[in-house]
Amino acid sequence: MKRHLTVLGCLSGAVVLGTGPALAGGDPHWVETGTAYTDTLGGGQGLAGRADGSLLYRGLTDIPLDLRVKGWNHVGDPDIARGYVFDAYQGADTATSKMFAVTTPAGKRYEYVHTLNPGEKVNNSFAALSPDAQWLVSGEWGDQNRLQVFPAPLLNPSTPSAGGALKEAWQITLDKPVRDIQGCDFVTDTRLVCASNDATGTLFPEIRPLLQVDLPHRLDGGPVTGEVRSLFALPQRSVCTQGSFEAEGVDYDASSGTLRAEVIPPGVCAVATAVYSYRQA
Repeated sequence: MKRHLTVLGCLSGAVVLGTGPALAGGDPHWVETGTAYTDTLGGGQGLAGRADGSLLYRGLTDIPLDLRVKGWNHVGDPDIARGYVFDAYQGADTATSKMFAVTTPAGKRYEYVHTLNPGEKVNNSFAALSPDAQWLVSGEWGDQNRLQVFPAPLLNPSTPSAGGALKEAWQITLDKPVRDIQGCDFVTDTRLVCASNDATGTLFPEIRPLLQVDLPHRLDGGPVTGEVRSLFALPQRSVCTQGSFEAEGVDYDASSGTLRAEVIPPGVCAVATAVYSYRQA
């Protein structure tokens, strides 16, 4: 589960430019193009690009009071589709449901509650909308061999028009296990990138890798298997040396071709989240 931060004050440093390794078979070579920073409490859980090029950030302070009162104490990595903002919420470890909130371009919010299936974890780490805005992909914490797929609340006509119950449609079965996925976003109809906070190096050679999940076809309402590979390790650069880094949200802006990934630095530097930008070479 993503940690809750109450730290104050930091100094954080980073090398601005770098590259990730190219992969065989025509896979992308992502080149690091810059670094920005955002307040962790107000933006360290995730980000999403708006149509005007600005960024929407999510952090612990973004949870509305009325949702906190209902027990939703964690917000994950968001996404935006057709001007609608999708947020992933979770409650206490003992909760039996998770919730997706959809905010319309006019500012009206609707809540869609998913009752946990047998064996499903309470975590609701992110919301990722398919490019056709019909399917919502989400994921759980820990070791997983799947990503969950739901009809996109409000935009998929199979969902209630003003909030309500949301059932899982099916799953993306992964051809190899992943660990501690914090956020995913679609790059194409058949490719996602996902930020993993796995620091063990046991599943992939990289520490806190950015993963790529390739699908055989676009999501269409049926089960599908995704091919997983590691692209590169997310940067772990900071003047603070005591404590652990934490990979967080990820976003791909199709209009500009910019990929962004968040990493919270360790120790007192955790007050400012680094946002690394990439483009395909």
